Amino acid sequence: QVQLMESGGGLVQPGGSLRLSCATSRSFFSGSTMAWYRQAPGKERELVARITSGSSTNYADSVKGRFTISRDNAKKTLYLEMNSLKPEDTAVYYCNLKTEGVVVAYYWGQGTQVTVSS
Repeated sequence: QVQLMESGGGLVQPGGSLRLSCATSRSFFSGSTMAWYRQAPGKERELVARITSGSSTNYADSVKGRFTISRDNAKKTLYLEMNSLKPEDTAVYYCNLKTEGVVVAYYWGQGTQVTVSS
């Protein structure tokens, strides 16, 4: 099994910051596209941010300018820096790995809860 381990979630006040991490031991990490998704209660799962093996990024409009996705290939770790957090950012955040080879496969972490509240 591919192991994706999210960490860094928790309770934060509006306007605060959190840094999420997603670590894996798999050797193909550096050649894969990584992404963060989130799912809030009563809503569909949505893409938050994505970064390719070449470090090209894109973001959901709702988080542009506030969130930054990055990767450390040496540590085989994906990050999501979240600033100026809003209550509507409250969700379970999931790490996703997509292989970029001829055979495409998706792998998911178990998720980490982010709650933005006073």
